[in-house]
Amino acid sequence: MLKVSGLEKTYGSQALFDNVSFVMNPGERIGLVGRNGHGKTTLFRMILGEEEPDAGVISVPNYYTIGHLSQHIRFTEDTVLKEGCLALKPSEDGIDESYKVETILMGLGFSVDDFNRNPQEFSGGYQVRLNLAKVLVSEPNLLLLDEPTNYLDIVSVRWLTRFLRAWRDEMIIITHDRDFMDSVTTHTMGIHRCKMKKIAGTTQKLYQQIAQEEEIHEKTRIGDEKKRAEVEEFINRFRAKASKAKAVQSRVKALEKMEKRDKLSDIRTLDFSFKSAPFPGKWLMSANDISFSYNNHNDAPLFQGLSIAVGKNDRIAVIGKNGKGKTTFLNLLAGEMQPQTGAVQHNQNLSIAYFGQTNINRLNPQKTVEMEIMDTHPDCNRGAARKICGIMMFDGDKALKKISVLSGGEKSRVLLGKLLVSPANLLLLDEPTNHLDMDSIDSLVEAIDAFDGGVIIVTHSELILNNIATRLIVFDGGNVELFEGTYQEFLDRVGWENERESEGGKPSSRQNKNFNKKEMRRLRAQLNEDRSKTLVPLQTKIAEREKTIMLLEKDVEKESQSLVEASEKGDGEAISKLSIAIHNLNTQIETIFKELESLTAEHEAKTKEFEERMSG
Repeated sequence: MLKVSGLEKTYGSQALFDNVSFVMNPGERIGLVGRNGHGKTTLFRMILGEEEPDAGVISVPNYYTIGHLSQHIRFTEDTVLKEGCLALKPSEDGIDESYKVETILMGLGFSVDDFNRNPQEFSGGYQVRLNLAKVLVSEPNLLLLDEPTNYLDIVSVRWLTRFLRAWRDEMIIITHDRDFMDSVTTHTMGIHRCKMKKIAGTTQKLYQQIAQEEEIHEKTRIGDEKKRAEVEEFINRFRAKASKAKAVQSRVKALEKMEKRDKLSDIRTLDFSFKSAPFPGKWLMSANDISFSYNNHNDAPLFQGLSIAVGKNDRIAVIGKNGKGKTTFLNLLAGEMQPQTGAVQHNQNLSIAYFGQTNINRLNPQKTVEMEIMDTHPDCNRGAARKICGIMMFDGDKALKKISVLSGGEKSRVLLGKLLVSPANLLLLDEPTNHLDMDSIDSLVEAIDAFDGGVIIVTHSELILNNIATRLIVFDGGNVELFEGTYQEFLDRVGWENERESEGGKPSSRQNKNFNKKEMRRLRAQLNEDRSKTLVPLQTKIAEREKTIMLLEKDVEKESQSLVEASEKGDGEAISKLSIAIHNLNTQIETIFKELESLTAEHEAKTKEFEERMSG
């Protein structure tokens, strides 16, 4: 059991933790959330003993083992399988348990042929996967995972989800993928305003509680300030009157005892929209029978005979395992590479905004953020650039920071800022969320949804796929195919090849295998139908309650402004009516909030129930 007491940590003038305490109970799987730079990774480093807190104690039992996903690459064995087996715990009965290592390696995207290859032959991403396999194989009492999905493709993320759901010991996970986190954790713990808040439940539930608490804090603060002002006015008014001396003295003492609540500082969030360029036609571009392979046609083609027409309102997601050609395909569409057969044709009115994986390397390390934004387009003056810098959270002197000193996440925000400079009618986005935190990803999804143009996005995030995609280009099983439909429809009708193969378990014959697969598909389809019938009405009710609360809050804001005006005029009757109206509105909001909380809890419970039935 992990116990943290009175933890404090400061870097220079930035405080990360201020008297933080929490306990992690046996079997808890905690999702650790918080803005980038607010201390998530620092907490991991302190738990591991790699950094010392300024104050406080982190205590663990003597027997307790802690495993963590290290980004430090160091291998001692000459094959992948031998390296993975290093982390195996000794078997009590002497049975060879290397099959555990093989299962985990294959789940994380290694093939059987890879087992005997030297770890040094692999890319950095696959070397991190091997490190992840080693920590999973070691079966520690506490598993610390910092962004484990960053180097995984969508198929491996789905496997890891199933693996971590079955984890029986403790775990703390940091990830920007909200759906992945919520599906594998039992609790959520948030770093917020240098404090820590832990709840049983999902990220949404945590953020709702924080929002409600801050709303109560602000209402209480305003009410307290009003009372304080009234007391101060009484004291100043009657201070000189001897007959009121006792009453004045009583008010002075009361004023001294009144708790003073500070106004909560604003926390900046990305809030932006893409500029759309007009497009008079129907089709932005088309790819006709295109093929591509590297090394002068000697290698097997990444894809061949692929055709697609892109409409002006399309939302197309490119999905599949890493290294299969998704980024190459986007480069072909952008005109940065040419297909070996077939053709990519752009409409004469097409304007592309392209966020590429390698574009971070194209940023000039000697330029400032402001200069990078300005140099994107000749019409972008300093004032316009500063406005975009502010939107991307580089306000004030932060806009003058050089690219060379920025973190990966900050560089991603610069690239997004550059996309906002020029109007476009087609967004090409290659894994744009890799370095963004949850709040920034939410803002990006909203901006994509509102964009008046076409979008083609490469992503491994099922949250984004479920929110955006209406058409798919699927790289799977050595094939590339266009799927007309949503991601959920793809899972229901087709599914990923490795999951289809394991659907029927281990049949004794080909006939049984086919029967099992057919039966499993039928049961899965029935389960999905039941899931939709149960969850969709709940989602509708939740959306209705959220909309009602938003409208009522606008009414409160409007009435509060009228109350201020009435107070300034000294209109007693209006003040009384408006105060009653605001009270009634707030009562309604509180009632609907309770309904919303109940509906959300029911939705979460039903979702988990269906997830367990689907994976069972």
